[in-house]
Amino acid sequence: MVRTAATDIPRPVSQWPPGVPDRTPLAEPSDAELIGASLDRPDDFAGVFDRHADEIHAYVGRRLGPEHADDVTAETFLLAFRKRHRYDPARPDARPWLYGIASRLISGHRRSEMRRLKAFARAANREERPPGGDAYDEERTAERASAAAMRPALAAALARLSAAERELLLLIAWADLTYEEAAEALGVPVGTVRSRLHRIRAKLRRHLHLPEEGTP
Repeated sequence: MVRTAATDIPRPVSQWPPGVPDRTPLAEPSDAELIGASLDRPDDFAGVFDRHADEIHAYVGRRLGPEHADDVTAETFLLAFRKRHRYDPARPDARPWLYGIASRLISGHRRSEMRRLKAFARAANREERPPGGDAYDEERTAERASAAAMRPALAAALARLSAAERELLLLIAWADLTYEEAAEALGVPVGTVRSRLHRIRAKLRRHLHLPEEGTP
């Protein structure tokens, strides 16, 4: 039998020699772990807010304008806190769950969203920018930069989509959710997300007078 020297056995922090720091890296808790811990220690939920509040705020601002972003973001996290006992601990990332809550709250501001889209669309015929647009000019990918170049036409096309179609498309395009995450956010099967997106993209191409996919 191979004997292990006592000095080779990892010690608890309390038994480390004086002056020797514990260099064991601490793993960041997942969102699910923070939410679970917050059931007994409510203050732990602040970790979820700190991680995701800025991202949710930016998304809401792009959808509704900065005048609604603070209130909708605050309400998103308040509802999440109240419903945290229902969170599925098997899902380490809370982003889809939070986007789902935010999306349902955004649905109560459809008129504001439509006014914003129509304001962008009207900008095609004049020099002025829609109110609040400057805060969300940074595009994270080449695809979004291309969309920004034809923003008025794209805004008009988005306004012609149904609320459900626009919700799904923007969770993918603006929130950067995967198909699986979007399905989780909306509470639908991932196959439904794929088929709906195919139809939405075809509809957008028609509205934007673009050739169908596969057309040379």
